[in-house]
Amino acid sequence: MSLMLQEIREQPAALERTIQAEQKKIEKLGKFLIERDINLIVIVARGSSDNAALLGRYLFEITTGIPVSLCAPSVFTLYKANLKLNRALVIGVSQSGEGVDINTVLESAKNSGAFTIGITNQANSSMTKIADETLLTHAGLEKSVAATKTYTGQMLHFYLLAAALSGSESVYKKIPQFCETALRLESEVKELVQRYVFMENCVVVGRGLNYGNSYELALKLMETCYVVAERFSSADFFHGPLAIIERRFPVILFAPQGVTKQSSIDLLTRLNELHADSFSITNDQTIASLSGRALRMPPEIDEFLSPIPFIIPAQLFAAHLAEAKGINADAPRSLSKVTITV
Repeated sequence: MSLMLQEIREQPAALERTIQAEQKKIEKLGKFLIERDINLIVIVARGSSDNAALLGRYLFEITTGIPVSLCAPSVFTLYKANLKLNRALVIGVSQSGEGVDINTVLESAKNSGAFTIGITNQANSSMTKIADETLLTHAGLEKSVAATKTYTGQMLHFYLLAAALSGSESVYKKIPQFCETALRLESEVKELVQRYVFMENCVVVGRGLNYGNSYELALKLMETCYVVAERFSSADFFHGPLAIIERRFPVILFAPQGVTKQSSIDLLTRLNELHADSFSITNDQTIASLSGRALRMPPEIDEFLSPIPFIIPAQLFAAHLAEAKGINADAPRSLSKVTITV
Protein backbone atom coordinates (compact mmCIF):
# COMPACT_ATOMS: atom_id res chain seq x y z
CA MET A 1 0.00 0.00 0.00
CA SER A 2 1.30 3.47 -0.88
CA LEU A 3 1.97 6.12 1.75
CA MET A 4 -0.46 8.33 -0.16
CA LEU A 5 -3.28 5.85 0.45
CA GLN A 6 -2.36 5.54 4.12
CA GLU A 7 -2.40 9.31 4.53
CA ILE A 8 -5.74 9.66 2.72
CA ARG A 9 -7.23 7.26 5.25
CA GLU A 10 -5.81 9.26 8.18
CA GLN A 11 -7.78 12.39 7.30
CA PRO A 12 -10.90 12.04 9.48
CA ALA A 13 -8.75 11.64 12.61
CA ALA A 14 -6.39 14.45 11.55
CA LEU A 15 -9.30 16.83 10.95
CA GLU A 16 -10.84 16.00 14.31
CA ARG A 17 -7.49 16.64 16.04
CA THR A 18 -7.21 19.99 14.31
CA ILE A 19 -10.66 21.09 15.46
CA GLN A 20 -9.99 20.06 19.04
CA ALA A 21 -6.56 21.70 19.18
CA GLU A 22 -7.22 24.96 17.29
CA GLN A 23 -10.90 25.89 17.72
CA LYS A 24 -10.63 27.98 20.89
CA LYS A 25 -7.54 29.84 19.63
CA ILE A 26 -9.29 30.70 16.35
CA GLU A 27 -12.47 31.87 18.11
CA LYS A 28 -10.35 34.27 20.18
CA LEU A 29 -8.43 35.33 17.08
CA GLY A 30 -11.69 36.03 15.26
CA LYS A 31 -12.82 38.45 17.97
CA PHE A 32 -9.48 40.27 17.77
CA LEU A 33 -9.70 40.60 13.98
CA ILE A 34 -13.31 41.86 14.13
CA GLU A 35 -12.20 44.61 16.53
CA ARG A 36 -9.30 45.42 14.20
CA ASP A 37 -11.92 46.10 11.48
CA ILE A 38 -10.05 44.48 8.61
CA ASN A 39 -11.40 45.33 5.17
CA LEU A 40 -9.28 43.02 3.00
CA ILE A 41 -8.02 39.45 3.21
CA VAL A 42 -5.01 38.38 1.16
CA ILE A 43 -4.09 34.69 0.87
CA VAL A 44 -0.66 33.63 -0.38
CA ALA A 45 0.17 30.02 -1.26
CA ARG A 46 1.58 27.68 -3.91
CA GLY A 47 0.59 24.24 -5.22
CA SER A 48 -2.04 22.32 -3.26
CA SER A 49 -2.04 25.08 -0.65
CA ASP A 50 -3.04 27.52 -3.38
CA ASN A 51 -5.92 25.22 -4.31
CA ALA A 52 -7.04 25.24 -0.68
CA ALA A 53 -6.82 29.05 -0.83
CA LEU A 54 -9.43 29.05 -3.62
CA LEU A 55 -11.89 27.58 -1.13
CA GLY A 56 -10.80 30.15 1.45
CA ARG A 57 -11.67 32.93 -0.95
CA TYR A 58 -15.21 31.65 -1.45
CA LEU A 59 -15.76 30.98 2.26
CA PHE A 60 -14.57 34.40 3.45
CA GLU A 61 -16.44 36.38 0.82
CA ILE A 62 -19.66 34.38 1.28
CA THR A 63 -19.69 34.45 5.09
CA THR A 64 -18.03 37.78 5.96
CA GLY A 65 -18.49 40.04 2.92
CA ILE A 66 -14.79 40.97 3.11
CA PRO A 67 -13.07 41.02 -0.31
CA VAL A 68 -10.34 38.42 -0.77
CA SER A 69 -7.28 38.61 -3.00
CA LEU A 70 -5.22 35.56 -3.95
CA CYS A 71 -1.71 36.97 -3.85
CA ALA A 72 0.78 36.78 -6.72
CA PRO A 73 4.01 36.30 -4.70
CA SER A 74 6.15 37.67 -7.56
CA VAL A 75 4.63 41.11 -6.94
CA PHE A 76 6.59 41.06 -3.67
CA THR A 77 9.60 38.83 -4.44
CA LEU A 78 10.51 39.92 -7.98
CA TYR A 79 8.88 43.33 -8.44
CA LYS A 80 9.48 44.52 -4.86
CA ALA A 81 6.10 46.26 -4.63
CA ASN A 82 4.96 47.88 -1.40
CA LEU A 83 1.23 47.45 -0.92
CA LYS A 84 -1.02 49.38 1.46
CA LEU A 85 -2.10 46.66 3.87
CA ASN A 86 -2.66 48.45 7.17
CA ARG A 87 -6.26 47.14 7.43
CA ALA A 88 -5.58 43.78 5.79
CA LEU A 89 -5.34 40.25 7.07
CA VAL A 90 -2.65 38.34 5.17
CA ILE A 91 -2.71 34.54 5.40
CA GLY A 92 0.25 32.43 4.28
CA VAL A 93 -0.42 28.75 3.62
CA SER A 94 2.36 26.17 3.35
CA GLN A 95 2.43 22.54 4.50
CA SER A 96 6.17 22.79 5.27
CA GLY A 97 6.23 26.42 6.38
CA GLU A 98 9.45 26.80 4.42
CA GLY A 99 8.22 28.32 1.16
CA VAL A 100 10.62 31.22 0.66
CA ASP A 101 8.23 33.26 -1.46
CA ILE A 102 5.31 32.72 0.92
CA ASN A 103 7.38 33.79 3.91
CA THR A 104 8.77 36.78 2.04
CA VAL A 105 5.22 37.98 1.39
CA LEU A 106 4.34 37.56 5.08
CA GLU A 107 7.38 39.61 6.12
CA SER A 108 6.63 42.35 3.61
CA ALA A 109 2.95 42.43 4.60
CA LYS A 110 3.86 42.87 8.27
CA ASN A 111 6.10 45.78 7.33
CA SER A 112 3.13 47.27 5.45
CA GLY A 113 0.92 47.12 8.54
CA ALA A 114 -0.99 43.88 7.94
CA PHE A 115 -1.84 41.32 10.58
CA THR A 116 -0.40 38.00 9.41
CA ILE A 117 -1.43 34.38 9.95
CA GLY A 118 0.52 31.29 8.94
CA ILE A 119 -1.24 27.97 8.25
CA THR A 120 1.23 25.09 8.30
CA ASN A 121 1.77 21.50 9.38
CA GLN A 122 5.21 22.19 10.89
CA ALA A 123 5.24 23.75 14.35
CA ASN A 124 8.93 24.71 14.21
CA SER A 125 9.06 26.00 10.65
CA SER A 126 10.31 29.38 9.47
CA MET A 127 6.73 30.51 8.90
CA THR A 128 5.88 30.20 12.59
CA LYS A 129 8.67 32.66 13.44
CA ILE A 130 7.42 35.25 10.95
CA ALA A 131 3.61 35.23 11.22
CA ASP A 132 1.82 37.10 14.01
CA GLU A 133 -0.27 33.98 14.64
CA THR A 134 0.17 30.36 13.56
CA LEU A 135 -2.58 27.82 12.90
CA LEU A 136 -1.40 24.22 12.76
CA THR A 137 -2.88 21.39 10.73
CA HIS A 138 -2.46 18.50 13.12
CA ALA A 139 -1.94 15.96 10.35
CA GLY A 140 1.23 14.35 11.59
CA LEU A 141 4.20 13.88 9.27
CA GLU A 142 3.14 13.74 5.62
CA LYS A 143 5.65 11.47 3.87
CA SER A 144 4.13 11.13 0.42
CA VAL A 145 5.11 13.88 -2.02
CA ALA A 146 1.44 14.28 -2.99
CA ALA A 147 -0.33 16.41 -0.38
CA THR A 148 -3.58 14.91 0.91
CA LYS A 149 -4.13 15.28 4.64
CA THR A 150 -2.38 18.66 4.77
CA TYR A 151 -4.61 19.93 1.94
CA THR A 152 -7.80 19.07 3.79
CA GLY A 153 -6.34 20.40 7.03
CA GLN A 154 -5.70 23.75 5.38
CA MET A 155 -9.24 23.82 3.98
CA LEU A 156 -10.60 23.09 7.45
CA HIS A 157 -8.75 26.10 8.87
CA PHE A 158 -10.53 28.33 6.38
CA TYR A 159 -13.84 27.00 7.70
CA LEU A 160 -12.77 27.71 11.29
CA LEU A 161 -11.56 31.20 10.44
CA ALA A 162 -14.65 32.03 8.38
CA ALA A 163 -16.90 30.96 11.25
CA ALA A 164 -14.90 33.02 13.75
CA LEU A 165 -14.87 36.14 11.57
CA SER A 166 -18.59 35.95 10.76
CA GLY A 167 -19.86 34.76 14.12
CA SER A 168 -21.68 31.90 12.37
CA GLU A 169 -22.49 28.46 13.72
CA SER A 170 -19.67 25.92 13.82
CA VAL A 171 -21.15 23.59 11.18
CA TYR A 172 -17.67 22.43 10.21
CA LYS A 173 -17.74 19.95 13.13
CA LYS A 174 -19.63 17.54 10.86
CA ILE A 175 -16.80 17.38 8.33
CA PRO A 176 -14.64 14.60 9.90
CA GLN A 177 -17.62 12.21 9.98
CA PHE A 178 -18.52 13.04 6.38
CA CYS A 179 -14.92 12.21 5.43
CA GLU A 180 -15.14 8.90 7.28
CA THR A 181 -18.20 8.07 5.21
CA ALA A 182 -16.43 9.08 2.00
CA LEU A 183 -13.62 6.60 2.68
CA ARG A 184 -16.15 3.76 2.40
CA LEU A 185 -16.18 4.35 -1.37
CA GLU A 186 -12.63 3.02 -1.73
CA SER A 187 -13.52 -0.43 -3.07
CA GLU A 188 -15.83 1.20 -5.63
CA VAL A 189 -13.08 3.64 -6.62
CA LYS A 190 -10.57 0.81 -7.00
CA GLU A 191 -12.89 -0.94 -9.44
CA LEU A 192 -13.67 2.28 -11.30
CA VAL A 193 -10.06 3.18 -12.08
CA GLN A 194 -9.66 0.10 -14.26
CA ARG A 195 -11.61 1.93 -16.95
CA TYR A 196 -9.16 4.83 -16.87
CA VAL A 197 -5.82 2.99 -16.85
CA PHE A 198 -4.96 4.24 -20.33
CA MET A 199 -6.24 7.78 -19.79
CA GLU A 200 -3.68 10.37 -20.93
CA ASN A 201 -5.80 13.55 -20.96
CA CYS A 202 -8.90 14.74 -19.12
CA VAL A 203 -10.79 17.76 -17.86
CA VAL A 204 -11.80 18.31 -14.23
CA VAL A 205 -14.74 20.62 -13.52
CA GLY A 206 -15.97 22.20 -10.31
CA ARG A 207 -17.85 25.40 -9.63
CA GLY A 208 -18.13 27.69 -6.62
CA LEU A 209 -16.97 26.12 -3.39
CA ASN A 210 -15.63 23.09 -5.30
CA TYR A 211 -13.67 25.13 -7.83
CA GLY A 212 -10.48 24.62 -5.80
CA ASN A 213 -11.08 20.87 -5.82
CA SER A 214 -11.06 20.87 -9.62
CA TYR A 215 -7.55 22.35 -9.48
CA GLU A 216 -6.48 19.93 -6.77
CA LEU A 217 -7.65 16.74 -8.51
CA ALA A 218 -6.10 17.94 -11.78
CA LEU A 219 -2.82 18.50 -9.91
CA LYS A 220 -3.00 15.05 -8.31
CA LEU A 221 -3.62 13.39 -11.68
CA MET A 222 -0.68 15.24 -13.22
CA GLU A 223 1.81 14.61 -10.43
CA THR A 224 0.90 11.02 -9.49
CA CYS A 225 -0.53 9.56 -12.72
CA TYR A 226 1.18 11.70 -15.40
CA VAL A 227 -2.21 12.52 -16.90
CA VAL A 228 -2.51 15.91 -18.59
CA ALA A 229 -5.48 17.36 -16.69
CA GLU A 230 -7.07 20.74 -17.37
CA ARG A 231 -9.40 22.31 -14.80
CA PHE A 232 -12.31 24.66 -15.19
CA SER A 233 -15.40 26.11 -13.63
CA SER A 234 -18.47 24.67 -15.33
CA ALA A 235 -19.41 28.26 -16.22
CA ASP A 236 -16.05 28.95 -17.89
CA PHE A 237 -16.03 25.60 -19.66
CA PHE A 238 -18.75 26.71 -22.05
CA HIS A 239 -16.64 29.76 -23.05
CA GLY A 240 -14.31 27.96 -25.44
CA PRO A 241 -12.80 24.86 -23.76
CA LEU A 242 -15.89 22.81 -24.67
CA ALA A 243 -14.39 22.66 -28.18
CA ILE A 244 -11.81 20.06 -27.06
CA ILE A 245 -14.51 17.54 -26.14
CA GLU A 246 -15.00 14.62 -28.48
CA ARG A 247 -16.36 11.08 -28.20
CA ARG A 248 -15.10 9.27 -25.08
CA PHE A 249 -13.09 12.27 -23.84
CA PRO A 250 -12.96 11.99 -19.98
CA VAL A 251 -14.59 14.77 -17.97
CA ILE A 252 -14.60 14.51 -14.17
CA LEU A 253 -17.07 16.66 -12.23
CA PHE A 254 -17.44 17.73 -8.61
CA ALA A 255 -21.22 18.10 -8.63
CA PRO A 256 -22.97 18.42 -5.25
CA GLN A 257 -26.55 19.39 -4.58
CA GLY A 258 -27.04 23.11 -4.09
CA VAL A 259 -26.82 26.33 -6.07
CA THR A 260 -24.33 24.89 -8.58
CA LYS A 261 -26.56 21.91 -9.41
CA GLN A 262 -28.12 23.41 -12.53
CA SER A 263 -24.69 24.26 -13.95
CA SER A 264 -23.68 20.61 -13.57
CA ILE A 265 -26.90 19.44 -15.21
CA ASP A 266 -26.44 21.83 -18.14
CA LEU A 267 -22.86 20.68 -18.68
CA LEU A 268 -23.68 16.97 -18.41
CA THR A 269 -26.53 17.36 -20.89
CA ARG A 270 -24.12 18.88 -23.40
CA LEU A 271 -21.44 16.27 -22.69
CA ASN A 272 -23.96 13.52 -23.37
CA GLU A 273 -24.79 15.13 -26.71
CA LEU A 274 -21.06 15.03 -27.51
CA HIS A 275 -20.76 11.40 -26.30
CA ALA A 276 -18.06 12.32 -23.78
CA ASP A 277 -17.03 10.03 -20.90
CA SER A 278 -18.47 11.78 -17.84
CA PHE A 279 -17.69 10.79 -14.26
CA SER A 280 -19.23 12.71 -11.34
CA ILE A 281 -18.62 12.87 -7.62
CA THR A 282 -22.09 13.83 -6.46
CA ASN A 283 -24.85 13.44 -3.91
CA ASP A 284 -27.65 14.31 -6.32
CA GLN A 285 -29.80 11.68 -8.03
CA THR A 286 -30.40 13.70 -11.22
CA ILE A 287 -26.70 14.45 -11.69
CA ALA A 288 -25.81 10.81 -11.06
CA SER A 289 -28.34 9.61 -13.65
CA LEU A 290 -26.95 12.02 -16.28
CA SER A 291 -23.36 10.93 -15.64
CA GLY A 292 -21.72 8.02 -17.38
CA ARG A 293 -20.35 7.00 -14.00
CA ALA A 294 -20.86 8.43 -10.54
CA LEU A 295 -19.49 8.07 -7.04
CA ARG A 296 -22.44 8.71 -4.74
CA MET A 297 -21.86 10.78 -1.62
CA PRO A 298 -24.45 11.04 1.21
CA PRO A 299 -27.35 13.38 0.36
CA GLU A 300 -27.19 15.04 3.79
CA ILE A 301 -23.89 16.76 2.91
CA ASP A 302 -24.79 20.38 2.25
CA GLU A 303 -22.96 22.07 -0.62
CA PHE A 304 -21.36 24.47 1.87
CA LEU A 305 -19.59 21.55 3.58
CA SER A 306 -18.99 19.44 0.47
CA PRO A 307 -15.43 20.45 -0.58
CA ILE A 308 -13.51 18.47 2.05
CA PRO A 309 -15.50 15.20 1.95
CA PHE A 310 -15.86 15.39 -1.85
CA ILE A 311 -12.08 15.53 -2.38
CA ILE A 312 -11.61 12.22 -0.52
CA PRO A 313 -12.90 9.92 -3.32
CA ALA A 314 -10.97 12.08 -5.81
CA GLN A 315 -7.75 11.51 -3.87
CA LEU A 316 -8.51 7.80 -3.76
CA PHE A 317 -9.10 7.84 -7.50
CA ALA A 318 -5.69 9.41 -8.18
CA ALA A 319 -3.87 7.06 -5.77
CA HIS A 320 -5.46 3.89 -7.14
CA LEU A 321 -5.09 5.05 -10.75
CA ALA A 322 -1.35 5.59 -10.18
CA GLU A 323 -1.13 2.07 -8.76
CA ALA A 324 -3.04 0.63 -11.73
CA LYS A 325 -0.69 2.45 -14.10
CA GLY A 326 2.34 1.04 -12.27
CA ILE A 327 3.47 4.46 -11.00
CA ASN A 328 4.82 5.13 -7.51
CA ALA A 329 2.47 7.86 -6.27
CA ASP A 330 4.72 8.58 -3.29
CA ALA A 331 7.72 9.62 -5.38
CA PRO A 332 6.62 11.27 -8.65
CA ARG A 333 9.47 11.85 -11.09
CA SER A 334 11.20 15.24 -10.94
CA LEU A 335 9.38 16.29 -7.73
CA SER A 336 10.32 16.75 -4.08
CA LYS A 337 8.22 17.33 -0.98
CA VAL A 338 9.38 20.91 -0.41
CA THR A 339 9.56 23.15 -3.47
CA ILE A 340 11.65 26.31 -3.21
CA THR A 341 10.58 29.25 -5.38
CA VAL A 342 11.25 32.96 -5.07
